Amino acid sequence: MIAMSGLTKRYGGVLAVDGASLEIPSGSVCGLLGRNGAGKTTTFKCLLGFAHPDAGDVRFDGAPLSTTTFAHIGYVPERPALYGWLTVDQHLEIARRSQPGYDPARASELVSLFRLDPRKKASKLSKGQQTALSLIFALVHRPSILLLDEPASGLDPVMQRVVLDLLIDAATSGAAILLSSHQIGQIDRASDRVAIMRDGKIVVSGELDALREAARIVEATFEGAVPSDVAAVPGVTRVEYAGSTVRVHADGRADAVAARFGAMGATGVRVLDRSLEDLFLDAVGEGSMD
Repeated sequence: MIAMSGLTKRYGGVLAVDGASLEIPSGSVCGLLGRNGAGKTTTFKCLLGFAHPDAGDVRFDGAPLSTTTFAHIGYVPERPALYGWLTVDQHLEIARRSQPGYDPARASELVSLFRLDPRKKASKLSKGQQTALSLIFALVHRPSILLLDEPASGLDPVMQRVVLDLLIDAATSGAAILLSSHQIGQIDRASDRVAIMRDGKIVVSGELDALREAARIVEATFEGAVPSDVAAVPGVTRVEYAGSTVRVHADGRADAVAARFGAMGATGVRVLDRSLEDLFLDAVGEGSMD
């Protein structure tokens, strides 16, 4: 499990992370979303001890971060941190010497999967290939904890799919994974949980299916005027009117609200599912019900 509680980090007068709390159980992929500057990368740095938080607590499987924890962690930074003068094979040798769980068969499998030339220096790799090497370095010891900051950056769509499948497989094997990406489709495909940051705070978090269920909206059309008491229907939290049509957030009770609108004489009622992109835009203040 990955757990952080009340995590806070300031840089001078800037509050980069503001009391963030999140738990990611084993066997789960949590997608971390937020606009640029929301605090995602600082959160990763605090989790790994690269930045010292001003307040809060971080735990991995119930214990604080220590040197032994890194034997169970795989990390991909936002920008690849490779040695340009070393080859792919030499990077793997570093992993072999530093990681007790290094798996040479896994290393060969991943190098082949990402189609890397073992003899090629990191400085000669493309951006996507450097990302691939960073991923191999993170996965080669079969870690139980994965912290991945934009792990598919620069990869083509085929390789992006490969990466997401690898993460899903790792979670199926019991890993706890925190995944940050600006590509909402990647989060949607790989994650069963999501956390959304805004101005350093985690403003939405939970199981993705439950969040979608809670965010469904109901649209109803009436003959003539919309009844004045639609806002009082149990479950209705937000109402928008457009002539004889009303659209409402239903607080997880969309089917019950739809049935109530039907009983109130609506001539047409439909329940609308919402995408992860809709949830994200609502959470960061850029969404609408259109």
